[in-house]
Amino acid sequence: MPLQGRRILLIIAGGIAAYKSLDLIRRLRERGARVRVIMTAAAQRFITPLAAASLSAETVYTDLFSLTEESEMGHLRLAAETDLVVVAPATADLLARMAAGRADDLAATALLATERPILVAPAMNTRMWRHAATRANLALLESRGVARIGPNAGPLAEGETGPGRMAEPLEIVAAVEQMLGVGALSGRRALVTSGPTHEAIDPVRYIANRSSGKQGHAIAAALARLGAETVLVSGPTSEPDPPGVRVVHVESARAMLAACEKALPADIAVCAAAVADWRAEPAAQKIKKKNGAPPALKLVENPDILASLSKPGNRRPRLVVGFAAETENVVEHAREKRVRKACDWILANDVSPATGTFGGDANTIHLVDEAGVEDWPPLPKREVAERLAQRIARFFAGKAAE
Repeated sequence: MPLQGRRILLIIAGGIAAYKSLDLIRRLRERGARVRVIMTAAAQRFITPLAAASLSAETVYTDLFSLTEESEMGHLRLAAETDLVVVAPATADLLARMAAGRADDLAATALLATERPILVAPAMNTRMWRHAATRANLALLESRGVARIGPNAGPLAEGETGPGRMAEPLEIVAAVEQMLGVGALSGRRALVTSGPTHEAIDPVRYIANRSSGKQGHAIAAALARLGAETVLVSGPTSEPDPPGVRVVHVESARAMLAACEKALPADIAVCAAAVADWRAEPAAQKIKKKNGAPPALKLVENPDILASLSKPGNRRPRLVVGFAAETENVVEHAREKRVRKACDWILANDVSPATGTFGGDANTIHLVDEAGVEDWPPLPKREVAERLAQRIARFFAGKAAE
């Protein structure tokens, strides 16, 4: 169990996302962690201390001035006798009190007293998350070394949609494992490609596609959270660089292949980029209109990055995963592509305009491997990334056990 013997102090603040914290306790204990819980008064409006105590098999602490608890386990001991403090959910109120150095309840006092690493999982209404005060408080906390996971975007409890959802329990567990250096992929090297490529036609025009890079960037972040040393080779995208990942920015398919080859050796390669199959021989100057006739573009085939990484040899990653972006016969084309490219897994998805996959926040995956097809339900791209990362971790765990 990766967290065997590790001590986690979980602080649960008041928000509807507190119900997820019960699952978080269970997930941490499954991995061998000892979990002590502090609940704020507001948290007790959403879940009961009894529920948290039943799952943690520990006393749940709620009151700064409880004489019994202070004689047996004072707030200073709670703050000191832990390897990591996790705040989930971290409400706007508690983040503000942390930033101000308040000590007006047990949770805030323990946070002020601890010298251990702190991980916060924010959860709040999207307008509160975007408010300048919250952003300033979070920036101050991060400057002090507080780590953050989430929030995710999606439907919120009050019927709105946007950033503000607390990260899922397994995402938080992965972040805990990464911070404690015990991730399921610790010691592994991962290479991920993401985004489109831009193939120049002339100095001002290029051939491209609609890929946003959201899925590839999310996969790189998920692998890093599981402890993998991750290199992300990204085409042009507006997505921010994922934390804990070394990012190499490129434009063309040839530059992407060169960056991938430079990043080898790797244990894992996930080719999520939508690489242009063809490129033009670019003109040295901007192409001008001539009598209204379109210019003739001579196209040549780009290098096949997935096939190149899948070639047998001592530099081939142990696991090579490709994507098949299709608009028809999705699974059938993916099966054929996996064999033709000689990769291990193919993640097939329908990118027809009606699906909203390109540029959107959700994806529907069919994972094709030697054994068959695994159909995943429609999921946010972050959850697709987490699911893939966990499956990769299980693959390597199985290989280690052989």
